[in-house]
Amino acid sequence: MTTLLSDNIISSLGFTTNENYQKVKQGKSGLRFYSDYFDLPEPFVVSMIDEEKLDDAFYQIPNASKSKIRYSKLEKAAVLSVTEALKHTEINPAGEQVLFILSTTKGNIFLLDAQQNEGYEPEQLYLWRSAELIAGFFGNNNSPMVISNACISGAYALISAQRALESGRYNYAIVVGVDMLSRFIISGFQSFKALSQSHCRPFDANRDGLNVGEVAATVILAGKNESGLRPHDIVLSAGAICNDANHISGPSRTGEGAFLALRQVCSGIKTDELAYITAHGTATPYNDEMEAIAITRASLQHIPVNTLKGYFGHTLGGAGVVESIISTRSLKDRLVLKTQGFETLGVSHPLQIVTQNQAVTGTRCINMLSGFGGCNAALLYSLVE
Repeated sequence: MTTLLSDNIISSLGFTTNENYQKVKQGKSGLRFYSDYFDLPEPFVVSMIDEEKLDDAFYQIPNASKSKIRYSKLEKAAVLSVTEALKHTEINPAGEQVLFILSTTKGNIFLLDAQQNEGYEPEQLYLWRSAELIAGFFGNNNSPMVISNACISGAYALISAQRALESGRYNYAIVVGVDMLSRFIISGFQSFKALSQSHCRPFDANRDGLNVGEVAATVILAGKNESGLRPHDIVLSAGAICNDANHISGPSRTGEGAFLALRQVCSGIKTDELAYITAHGTATPYNDEMEAIAITRASLQHIPVNTLKGYFGHTLGGAGVVESIISTRSLKDRLVLKTQGFETLGVSHPLQIVTQNQAVTGTRCINMLSGFGGCNAALLYSLVE
């Protein structure tokens, strides 16, 4: 039994979970149009964290200004997010029974640019070093875990945390999913012709690509020996990772990996217990179609489906964490949030895409993630009544 104890979101919508959740609930998006940014010729729509505001908040953390390390934007956001999540617990982050897990797809990849790496340690380019700096800020001497598996990284990190806690090696796991945008990332997606120059439209007939976004999101989990369950607690009941290895960038046309992941997490539960499915929903032609097929193959096409990409964009290694936080918060609220940008169904199977916030009675929800290389993941969360 793995319980979600505390969480935090740092995004363009705010620096607390509640601020982010309330804005999503109100239908507000953090996506903005940028032109001539990162010295790129094509405009794009993304969500980005205000760096000046982030610096102000980071340097208010005790001892942050005393450090001789030059922390990157990614590391500052991660440390701030963990700090805020810890405020709602009595956990000592330096304890031997606390595991730090960093989920990121690109880390400090901007340091590849010689014009931008002045003042940073050369090793900060590597994911393991960022993980060490984040865990080390809190005095934790355990070897942190790094999960970097394309866009399922956040879900993979949460599943890894669950496994570590169930093994009894740790009592608590602090999972932080974080990615920041750079010229490298934006130009990479532009080369795929995958970015939309307007707000994304998941599952819509007129969808034309995704938006990417920045986030640092933290979930603190407790193992079964540390969490006496109370009403309204959220439990990570099951998680599955399935790789169909369809293509380096294209999802399976039959939704094979996503279907298998759904089948695994739904094993042993009644479908009428499901309140909704938060799909990956990137608003690209192939991803949304693949998920529609997978959901239908799993006989879940009657379950309400939403996606959060229209609020945060695709936050890469942070997606599985931030979307878990928002979807479980709405599960506590007995509410399914609308899919921002959706108007007309544009996939071949008639999914129940949520167009307005609506009340739900189910006590479970599923989060779906998919990524390059044919990787897929699903998480099943349950509300304690």
